[in-house]
Amino acid sequence: MQNTIDDIKKRIKELEILIRDTKSRLPAHSTKPPVMMDLLEYEDEYDALQEKLNKLKNK
Repeated sequence: MQNTIDDIKKRIKELEILIRDTKSRLPAHSTKPPVMMDLLEYEDEYDALQEKLNKLKNK
């Protein structure tokens, strides 16, 4: 189980970087749909992993 928790934490850190980098690519106006889609996917995966991590920690 610890390996899974470590893997989730590692991926969460990767996603934090991806989210930060993607947000920096967003223009102030006229957001590009592909960039926005990337951001939404990263944020969805981040949220899902946070929830999974919380469940594993509470077992």
